[in-house]
Amino acid sequence: MKIHGKARLTIADDHPVFREGLRQIIEESENVEVISEADNGLDALNNIIESKPDIAILDIDMPELTGIEVLKKLRERGSDVKVIFLTVYADEDIFDEGMEFGMLGYVLKDSAISEINECIYKVYAGNYFVSPKMSDILVKRRKKNTKGEPEFVQLLTPSELQILKRISNGMTSRVIAEELGISFKTVENHRTNISGKLNLKGANSLVEFAIKNKDKF
Repeated sequence: MKIHGKARLTIADDHPVFREGLRQIIEESENVEVISEADNGLDALNNIIESKPDIAILDIDMPELTGIEVLKKLRERGSDVKVIFLTVYADEDIFDEGMEFGMLGYVLKDSAISEINECIYKVYAGNYFVSPKMSDILVKRRKKNTKGEPEFVQLLTPSELQILKRISNGMTSRVIAEELGISFKTVENHRTNISGKLNLKGANSLVEFAIKNKDKF
């Protein structure tokens, strides 16, 4: 799998030895360039805002700001940088929160050497990548908790379902943003993620889907 063009990355992790090793692995790939590094969340946020990379690889546990907090602040500022979480935690709550704010990749650190480059390729193309160990947990949870629910409900996060419900009631992105107290850009990111997960194409396809299925969620 190859990247067309040059993918520009920021890496943020507070363990310098791990960060350096990760950088070496990443830069062995063609057309991938690490343009900045950070050892805390605040520097990571500033680096991303200033250098505007294509992808940001964020550790969850960092000084100053956590990876989740960095992601939230980026979305509040309207940044659409593609985010990969790199973590030791196979944690459903962290995963769900990341998905709500447009995370595309979730890689466990004990699998990073073998998985990070594949994750970068997929995320750069706008696709999702989740470490297989985490995928197993999510599949088991879905089987346990979603019996009888429509498949599309199982695919969407709680925040995405909130957005879809309001779309089904005829609300525009700006009205949804005002009601939920989030930015217009965040609502638009949610709409894009929902359309991608449901394989909806076309300007009005999401609205049509929401209205047609409004009694199912």
